[in-house]
Amino acid sequence: MEQNDETRASILNYMKSKIREIKDWPKTGVTFRDVCPLFEDPRAFRGCIDLLRERYSSYQFDVVAGVEARGFVIGAALAYSLDKGFLPLRKEGKLPGPNLSKTYELEYGSSTLEVQNFSSRKGLRVIVVDDLLAKGGTLQAACLLIESCGGIVVEASVLVELSSLQGRKILQDRGWEVFSLLKYDED
Repeated sequence: MEQNDETRASILNYMKSKIREIKDWPKTGVTFRDVCPLFEDPRAFRGCIDLLRERYSSYQFDVVAGVEARGFVIGAALAYSLDKGFLPLRKEGKLPGPNLSKTYELEYGSSTLEVQNFSSRKGLRVIVVDDLLAKGGTLQAACLLIESCGGIVVEASVLVELSSLQGRKILQDRGWEVFSLLKYDED
């Protein structure tokens, strides 16, 4: 069911009210946006998936790729609601091979994502989903992994965007479209 602007704004405000701010975690100077309380609330979680389903119901794509771990929650629910497949993008060492991997920088360290390397992914059209966009390293690695196994990134989608950290620019500079449900301006 398509939402009108007033209903959409109400859902987004409710969702935002469920996101917990944790100052100075995981290190001093970082404000962590904890989306787990949103997942625990049926109205907020349903609102999130309904709005994403509304957006992507007319898109031409084959599979939703979710970034471990919170991107799994959003991505799997979205894939199910749209009758699409789900592709997990995992942290290093969690998938049996052969795998492709990409190491990337975070605001507070580095990490590596992996995807199983199957030739059947050539030409697969993919929506990449994660919980949060900050500086763009995680989503950039995810999109590069999709492309390295022959897939086509249709759009990168997040629940929360920290817009002042300009992660969107990094992704758009590579030619990937970005969609976020909620935006925060960080100082």
